[in-house]
Amino acid sequence: MAELQPLTDELTCSICLEVFGQPVTTPCGHNFCSSCLDETWTAQSPRFFCPQCRACFQTRPQLKKNTVLCAVVEQLRQSQSRWDAESPRSESQDGEPSALQSRKGARAEAAAAAAAGAVLCDYCLQAPAAKTCLTCLVSFCQEHLRPHLDNPTFQGHRLQPPVGDLSRLKCLEHGRLREFFCRPHGVCICCVCLAGHKTCPSVTTDVALTELKSKMKQQLTTVYEHFNKATSALKDVNLKQHAVQETAARKMDLLKREYEEMKVLIESEEKSSLWKLKEEEKRVLDKYDIVQQVLLKKKKEIESMKEDIELLLTKYDDIAFLEKASKLQELFIKPVYVPKNELNQEMIHSIYQNAFFLKEVLKHKINVFQEKKTEEASNSDDSGKCFTSIGPTYPTREYRQKQIHKGDKPPPKPQKYQQDKSGVIERKQEKKPKKPGPPTASTLSPNSRVDSVTDLNLKPELLETTEKANALSKNPASRRTQVLEVFLAKSRSELLQYGTRVVLDSNTANYKVALSENNTVASVATVPQAYPSHPQRFTYCSQVLGLQGYQSGVHYWEVELQKNTFCGIGVCYGSMDRQGPDSRLGRNGSSWCVEWFNTKISTWHNDVEKNLPLTKATRIGVLLNYEDGFVIFFAITDKVNLIYKYKAEFLEALYPAFWVFSSGTTLSICPLK
Repeated sequence: MAELQPLTDELTCSICLEVFGQPVTTPCGHNFCSSCLDETWTAQSPRFFCPQCRACFQTRPQLKKNTVLCAVVEQLRQSQSRWDAESPRSESQDGEPSALQSRKGARAEAAAAAAAGAVLCDYCLQAPAAKTCLTCLVSFCQEHLRPHLDNPTFQGHRLQPPVGDLSRLKCLEHGRLREFFCRPHGVCICCVCLAGHKTCPSVTTDVALTELKSKMKQQLTTVYEHFNKATSALKDVNLKQHAVQETAARKMDLLKREYEEMKVLIESEEKSSLWKLKEEEKRVLDKYDIVQQVLLKKKKEIESMKEDIELLLTKYDDIAFLEKASKLQELFIKPVYVPKNELNQEMIHSIYQNAFFLKEVLKHKINVFQEKKTEEASNSDDSGKCFTSIGPTYPTREYRQKQIHKGDKPPPKPQKYQQDKSGVIERKQEKKPKKPGPPTASTLSPNSRVDSVTDLNLKPELLETTEKANALSKNPASRRTQVLEVFLAKSRSELLQYGTRVVLDSNTANYKVALSENNTVASVATVPQAYPSHPQRFTYCSQVLGLQGYQSGVHYWEVELQKNTFCGIGVCYGSMDRQGPDSRLGRNGSSWCVEWFNTKISTWHNDVEKNLPLTKATRIGVLLNYEDGFVIFFAITDKVNLIYKYKAEFLEALYPAFWVFSSGTTLSICPLK
């Protein structure tokens, strides 16, 4: 058995200290039991080391069975079996030879140390190393280190903590310790290599290590500063990104609201125009119904007379014939007359023109906007400048108000374009004249413009009226006075012809004003409303304006007062202040109103109050005639009663204005039919 001991040692696994069972070979050339190596690497994941030489593998090697070694192990086991059968051995108390037991214990200790990543003693290859001698380039355990500690011969040797891979400390070319560092080349060299680096400033590795550590610490401080700055910049970019997203979302929401309001205005205008056409159709058809009834009655009377005459001619009694014929002869048959009944072509044409003008204005503005956007996008070198230059093609209300505050001349209004377009349309119509029925005084639209007598083909009896109207136009003061008297004498049904749908603008509503019913009802809120911030919002007085301003034409709307106390109704310029005491209706020169304050009714303009007689009316009508310069307030009951009238020269667009103060006060815009 002693002859087989060296072979047994070579065929023993360094992990389990047993003869190999299904041996496998690692890429570094060492052999282990397949199961032992699998358990060791399972505990080491994700990096894998050879338990014997500590070679590192980044990925787990795919190992295969060593068939040659398996055959040798099998032959060894057969030889051991024959030896055991021929001569029994003396065993220790645990059943194994004492020498083998001690050897296995030492190998088990070495395998455990190798598995734990410790450096083994290069002398005994069993105990973990305590120090590494850089002079000898050998690692020693505590037992074999004694000569270096006790023998004066080894006093000059350099000892340091155990080093795993000593080959890295040696020069590959000369086999000497690399104890110098070449700064220009950045490599560690041995004393022999110094001859090839004569011109290079070289220092010992200890000095180079100290210097580079100091520099690395300084560089680490700089890296930390750059890292903190990058982190701060990234945080700022994230905040700005979120801010851009929030701003874009808020702007898109505002844009949607603006387009929704435009849709509401267009739909309201469409409904109003269609209603006027239907009313005109109903008027003409109702008149035809009356004429039809009269004609049917007339037809029956004529038919009855025809039957009487035919019956009389068949009689042979001369006396009866003479008596009956004399009576029938006295009857007078009036000729059939059908009164003239036609649609008001002027009004229909005016309604169509208004719709056509609105369409043309929208098309023009959209085309101008697209052309300007394309031109600036192609000519601009700065993308940010190109982005900020895109805006509405015509001035908004806020822009006009800013310009007025600055003292600049307000920009041209879209109404001028409509008038220009109107002139073009009329010239086109002159080229292809139609032949409508001659208009009468009752068929003229209240807002229609009379340019000449010949264009309207007026009857002679209307020429005098037209001449009087032209004469009044030469004297504006007289004309305005007469127009005002005409409107003061109108009935409610006549006032409703100028009916305008008023929608309240939520962007102007004070936080104490609650809007409801599709922004047609304003009341005092019990809690502040969560309106978004807006430059047009009233911040001092609980007021709100209408959405649409008027710069031309005649407009009429009605307001229902739920509690006719502590409220106000009027009109104002869009440039009126939104902050401070001067922002209250009537307390400045930009607004005109009638105010209910407790049991008192008064008018306010330019901070001047005028008391008015009390009225129990809860419905108030407001009529605005922009061109003729007056605003009239009516009390609507069974009949129309005048509350007060203002006369002024209006310079800006006027907006319906409302003020509510005490709890329970509600102002409702009445739908006009």
